Amino acid sequence: MIDLVNIDKYYKNEEESLHVLKDINFHVKAGEMIAIMGPSGSGKSTLINLLGFIDRKFSGNYLFEGKSLDSTSDERLSKIRNQVVGFVFQNFSLIENNTVFENVELPLLYGGLSPSKTKEIVLGALSRVGLKGKEKKYPKQLSGGQQQRVAIARSLINNPKFLIADEPTGALDTHTSEEILQLFKDLNEKDHATIILVTHDPEVIPYCHRLIRIRDGAIIEDKELDG
Repeated sequence: MIDLVNIDKYYKNEEESLHVLKDINFHVKAGEMIAIMGPSGSGKSTLINLLGFIDRKFSGNYLFEGKSLDSTSDERLSKIRNQVVGFVFQNFSLIENNTVFENVELPLLYGGLSPSKTKEIVLGALSRVGLKGKEKKYPKQLSGGQQQRVAIARSLINNPKFLIADEPTGALDTHTSEEILQLFKDLNEKDHATIILVTHDPEVIPYCHRLIRIRDGAIIEDKELDG
């Protein structure tokens, strides 16, 4: 599904050039659940932005389903991103003044679907993440774990080809973190969702098929996991 080939990324200012991703090479198969681990400053966030079609300024080749998107216009790439990638963030990124239903519905409206056609899809997504009956609540009325489930439902709403979860358990307690990781595992096993979990938390590893470690912008380990 995804091939990163000889990827290098530099940040340049007037004084220096910072080499933040160094000769990154890896392949993501459809249906994989991968943990990308590394300490702060290792290049994880830069890699997320690149994988999610947000950052286009790099050298090397990014092939998605065998095709390069190098020459794609920003407007077209934005549409592709909305259809292809689901994002889940540490801070949930929900709109406080919108109901759960409205938060999950947003990507459908961005994609041009009329409000009359969204209800069944949204309720289906909420049911998939264990939030049936919560559609009229507001984020502040929910626990942290429930808010993250809303964010996951929103990320799934367009049936994306893959999910990128950036520290999805970072703001949650241990028990709730386990519930969210099990939800990701269930989505991966039952719905064959391709999931890239970016984290510094070793508790994530047992839920994944594969571990990629990154340090100082370089991959230092890429291994299959048992289980």
